[in-house]
Amino acid sequence: MKRPFARLLLGTALALLAALSPLPAQTIVVSAAASLKDALADVNTAFAAKHPGMAVDLNLAGSGALQQQIEQGAPVDVFISAATKQMDALSAKGLLMDGTVFHLLGNKVVLVGPPGATKPASFEALTDTTVKRIAIGEPGSVPAGQYAQQIFAYYKIADALKPRLIFAKDVRMVLTYAETGNVDAGVVYMTDAMQSGKVAILAEAPAGSHDPVIYPAAIIKAARQPEAARTYLAFLKSPDAAELFSKRGFEILVKP
Repeated sequence: MKRPFARLLLGTALALLAALSPLPAQTIVVSAAASLKDALADVNTAFAAKHPGMAVDLNLAGSGALQQQIEQGAPVDVFISAATKQMDALSAKGLLMDGTVFHLLGNKVVLVGPPGATKPASFEALTDTTVKRIAIGEPGSVPAGQYAQQIFAYYKIADALKPRLIFAKDVRMVLTYAETGNVDAGVVYMTDAMQSGKVAILAEAPAGSHDPVIYPAAIIKAARQPEAARTYLAFLKSPDAAELFSKRGFEILVKP
């Protein structure tokens, strides 16, 4: 009699332990533009607190590089780009889940310099001979670099600036170059400059000088956690997420 009773106790204990143990987290892989680093750190922390059974694995890089990773079959559930171009390209190839694409955020483009800098005081002033090195994102893969080239073309200074351009793998590298004084000026997003606190904001690109800065988000068709990804996208549209994005300086494009 003792042995069956002991087995019963053991079984009860194991069942109780299983009930008390947390369920394994569903990990959502989110590939996002490097300029979202700080904002998504806030958002993902809030998401995890609200959904304890889910975790976010954040992959940050230039939007073009992330697009290529997805095209090559990288295991990604959610993509957030810093421009519509990369999202449109994935959509054209049938790599996005139908009905999930939406415009999440907006941003502005600014010219920054090392701490304490007052010049160049405008984009046009980049042609001044005192400006030797100008950092921008690699235009082939970094939307901020593409916006920079559009601004240079708008002011008709693109050819004059070519010998002075330093290309970076993402917009955060441009920011680092400016923070450390390795360049005389750099082109970044307003949110990057605000979050840094270590650069001088010299000028803001006017409306019409470049394409609108829009951050679209979507679920990848080959997502391994499609339902969890839907839950994540719903949170991105929530008032809680909107408040966190706003604190980092982003414009909220989606209505909670």
